[in-house]
Amino acid sequence: MQPSTVRVTDQKALLDFDYQATTPCDPEVLAVMKPYWSELWGNPSNRQSRAGLCASAAVSLAREQIAAFLRIKPERLIFTSGATEANNLALLGHARARALELGRPGHLITVATEHHSVLDPLRQLQREGFRLTEIQPQPDGLLSTKQLIEAFQNDTILVSVMMANNEIGVLQPLDEFTKLCIERGVIFHTDAAQAFGQLHFNLDQICIDFLTISGHKIYGPKGIGALVLKENVPILPLQWGGGQELNLRPGTIPVALAVGLAKAAELAFNDLDSRYIRFCNLRNQFLDSLREKIPELKVNGSIKHRLPNNLNITIPGVRGNKLHRALRPLLNCSSGSACSNGEPSHVLRALGRSKEEAEASLRLSFGRSTTKDQVNNAVSLIANVVKELH
Repeated sequence: MQPSTVRVTDQKALLDFDYQATTPCDPEVLAVMKPYWSELWGNPSNRQSRAGLCASAAVSLAREQIAAFLRIKPERLIFTSGATEANNLALLGHARARALELGRPGHLITVATEHHSVLDPLRQLQREGFRLTEIQPQPDGLLSTKQLIEAFQNDTILVSVMMANNEIGVLQPLDEFTKLCIERGVIFHTDAAQAFGQLHFNLDQICIDFLTISGHKIYGPKGIGALVLKENVPILPLQWGGGQELNLRPGTIPVALAVGLAKAAELAFNDLDSRYIRFCNLRNQFLDSLREKIPELKVNGSIKHRLPNNLNITIPGVRGNKLHRALRPLLNCSSGSACSNGEPSHVLRALGRSKEEAEASLRLSFGRSTTKDQVNNAVSLIANVVKELH
């Protein structure tokens, strides 16, 4: 049987508004990665050869460059295959290390709207004997300090709250949360896959113990991310077989991907401020124009405390499957996380949306190439489809 083919030309006809799921690899990123696929093919772990030394130097430079944007020492950054692996390493690795120190499992806290790469490892820890509190956020998607204070228990060892939600884009007040954790001697973890390259932040000022980032969210390659950890925080590896990455993440580091992630970070931070303003303007234009045509639409999540490139709306009175089926040939967007497997968004359900409302929702996210004309075209397209479905 011949393998099926994908009509890549179909992508060009779509209006793209799904940049939170992933981003195309930037041409400048591709250019710096190219030599490491064939010409500079050495193993960075093998420093006995010239090729290996060259590869090792490239990885070290990439680590230093990314660390500079995060304002941390390079040795605090561990390369992983992406944010999912980094989240698993931080959460499972730290909780199990603490259980060994204490002689028993402890208590963990998170938010019900977290990405599954946070929720699923925590639920695995729950099966291992840890107790887990999943806090329901407020209707605007934000967690209050009062809610977090009430969730703490005497043996709470870890809190995990993402910096920016991957579906509704809300920005949690992490500086307030980390202060509460410091007062209680509790470790704080945040998934920053959506925030890295979109916002300025200083890890040490916020006092974050574990932070994760991803390459393919910032026009870098898929298959690379990183875990940033604070010195002397106990953590166990999930895999064994080599001494790479502080003995926490064995395996040959993909040099091309590490170099690509560093270049993508550079590009993201070079125009961060101007892009922030442009995205806010595009989002406001999109929302105002769409509200004129669909007054009944509901915005999911706080507009004030939100990523600039995110808009998440619910359109009451329409069937979600019909809405997405009608939009799919012309508009690239989603109803929830790329990892939701078609299920109604657990994030929107946690905000109080019904199953039907969650299904009739759109996550619209903007990219570097998004224009005002594309926004206007998308507004007209959505409005026309909704009119036909009513």
